[in-house]
Amino acid sequence: MKPPYDITPRILKSIVSVSEKIGEINASHLQKPPTELRKKNRIKTIQSSLEIEGNTLSFEQITALLDNKRVVAPKKDILEVKNAIVVYDQLANLKYSSLSSLCKAHQLFMQGLIEFPGKLRSKPVGIVKGNKLAHAAPPSTLVKSLLNDLFTYLKKDPEILLIKSCVFHYEFEFIHPFMDGNGRMGRLWQTLILKEYSPIFEFLPIEWIIKQKQKEYYNALSLSDKQGQSTIFIEFMLEVIDEALNSVLQTQNTTLTSHDRIVIFSEQIKKKRFTRQDYLRSFKEISTATASRDLKQAVSLGLVEKTGDKNKTEYAFISLF
Repeated sequence: MKPPYDITPRILKSIVSVSEKIGEINASHLQKPPTELRKKNRIKTIQSSLEIEGNTLSFEQITALLDNKRVVAPKKDILEVKNAIVVYDQLANLKYSSLSSLCKAHQLFMQGLIEFPGKLRSKPVGIVKGNKLAHAAPPSTLVKSLLNDLFTYLKKDPEILLIKSCVFHYEFEFIHPFMDGNGRMGRLWQTLILKEYSPIFEFLPIEWIIKQKQKEYYNALSLSDKQGQSTIFIEFMLEVIDEALNSVLQTQNTTLTSHDRIVIFSEQIKKKRFTRQDYLRSFKEISTATASRDLKQAVSLGLVEKTGDKNKTEYAFISLF
């Protein structure tokens, strides 16, 4: 069954805004941030998502762990971060539409933290706030079939991935398929789905904005529960995504270096042979002389091979970034 939700004017407005911002990002070649910014955003993502679950490690402590430095903190918190680093490093190897891939990610995320990481729950589970049961998840006997239905929707429904990522996030939290780690997994999997929609989302710290809006995040989940559909949660998450994209456009330096251009172009052209004119078509803002310098430098660094001469000159990447 298709999960229940409505497409509201608020959702349509966000879709238009998100699409426009992705277009601006692509036009400005910002879809893959520089290495240092990617690292910072990844740390913000891990720190924010785990802090929502009660982890105490700071941005600086997680940075130290990434640099293989010693950190003084609770062992459980350190293990949570180390596991998260492994999982996010594996994003390229995870299949967004695969249940077995999701279970593998959960195993990596929760290794050493719970008894059966990567295994769907076989017991009832609920979310308690204070002394009240805020959410009673479906019986464990239904978990596998509900997840299969959800992945079928993800793979086969014609809805755009932007919306399906939000629907999946909500429905995953509603099903609560694991004994623990469902919150971090739901946020991770939405990132993975969005990455399929546009490469910019791999290093976009959506979780950081969710952390800033944690109360609204849980409120959107709760209101959607009460309505029996994910519409309110979709509205909330699309606005979070829009805000995250806006931060890229506002804060990132759009001046690309020669190396930045070469890296971006290698991802576009792959192993195909190309000419200087092909390179210029991707970077209309640079001159012919600048394009020649970029390619000459790439050749001298052993990144690109050059064949032919004058107007018959062609290039090809020796290895991709």
